Amino acid sequence: MNKRSLLTGLVAGSLLAVAAPAVLAQPGATGPEEHADVAPINNLPNPYETMRDWGTLPDGRSWGSVSAVHVDVDGVHIWAGDRCGTNSCALSDVDPIVKLDQNGNVVQSFGAGLIVWPHGIEVDQEGNVWIADARLPNAQELAENPNISGGNQVIKFSPEGEVLMVLGTPGETGNPPTHFTEPNDVLVAPDGHIFVAETHSAQFMDEEGPRALSRISKFAPDGTFVKSWGTWGYGEGEMRSPHALAMDSQGRIFVADRGNRRIQIFDQDGNHLDTWYQFSRISGMFIDENDVLYAIDSESDANYNPGWRKGLRIGSARTGEVWYYIPEHMSERPTGMGGIGAMGEGVTVDRNGNIYAGEVGPVQGMTKFVPRLLPDNFPQH
Repeated sequence: MNKRSLLTGLVAGSLLAVAAPAVLAQPGATGPEEHADVAPINNLPNPYETMRDWGTLPDGRSWGSVSAVHVDVDGVHIWAGDRCGTNSCALSDVDPIVKLDQNGNVVQSFGAGLIVWPHGIEVDQEGNVWIADARLPNAQELAENPNISGGNQVIKFSPEGEVLMVLGTPGETGNPPTHFTEPNDVLVAPDGHIFVAETHSAQFMDEEGPRALSRISKFAPDGTFVKSWGTWGYGEGEMRSPHALAMDSQGRIFVADRGNRRIQIFDQDGNHLDTWYQFSRISGMFIDENDVLYAIDSESDANYNPGWRKGLRIGSARTGEVWYYIPEHMSERPTGMGGIGAMGEGVTVDRNGNIYAGEVGPVQGMTKFVPRLLPDNFPQH
């Protein structure tokens, strides 16, 4: 049964008083100097009702961590990449990719035995489902099953679950065009070009190295490698883990540069266009057909984003203005590396304006945010 909490009032209130945890320096906690000049955006109207534990898996199966969520091409169904009841599918025989109807019931599933760690997801204009499988099986998993398949790959599935394309070399680490290192997300442009973001571990690195790669790679619609751009660092055009990708109506690529607590905007040839700090330390993004930007922050705390709260910030992909803020929900343990409360990592929106978040960590599964008090002129403002 869904646990519902109506977030009454237009302004997001403070959470229950909690003693502030001690702040300890952690790897990767540094950020660009420009970030310090941006005042935290933690108190804006919240016109949404939060519905935890949305969606029911078949056969009594429990949700695991979910960072991959995307609305179907029909605007109604929701695709999710479940990490097989835990935080990995390496030793599981269940289907990690599920399609849910508007009532949260699974109507289709596939992908068993093909994916280690579903992290990013895309649904292209033809309804094909793309999955970024972001890590290799670890030593313990390989000790239990040396024949695990998958990891460090991007898979294109048909809507029925047939494998149509694989980018990268499953089970190996390296550089494009033939390999990936921890691919975070995949984006498909309207013309079919494919963009892949790497590397997940880079956000925790304080200097360059093999796991600090931070790049975007572009492929032609048939999978032919075109180019890569980006490197690890704090400057414009440099990144520390491009964690999620989205595209606006102008064809600009929005990159959630999570380690640097910002969005960077590029054209499709990799030229840097702009940098935005006002949407916080983003784990996931979605841009709808009206260029409304939904940016979800699952990890902010006193170490990794001082002064900012976890939450979902909603605004304009055209102007960068932030309109609304949905605060974190309470949990026994916080998501991310600390702080208080929980918020999802992946985010998508259906044609009726309902928001869906995939939860990672102590709070797992799916959360739905239902619009209740949006103004009549939304999204124009």
